[in-house]
Amino acid sequence: MSISVRPVEAHCDEDALWVALSDGRTIGAPLAWFPRLLNATPEQRARVELTSRGLHWEELDEDIGIAGLLAGRGDQSRPPKKGEAA
Repeated sequence: MSISVRPVEAHCDEDALWVALSDGRTIGAPLAWFPRLLNATPEQRARVELTSRGLHWEELDEDIGIAGLLAGRGDQSRPPKKGEAA
């Protein structure tokens, strides 16, 4: 999937990740979708690097792609729990 939007700003509040995109949209996702972010300190969450394809937290070993956020996907690195959608 080719996407033409890129992140221009990202931040977390207590409950969500917020990403401003180059096309003017702002999208949000619950931190519960991303356990590494959920369990990180506010200072760790603030150390996000913007890339052409998404977001990267070096210290947390976390990468979140814009395509996945737009598709409504959370952390894909863990198997779904029983009763959870794949």
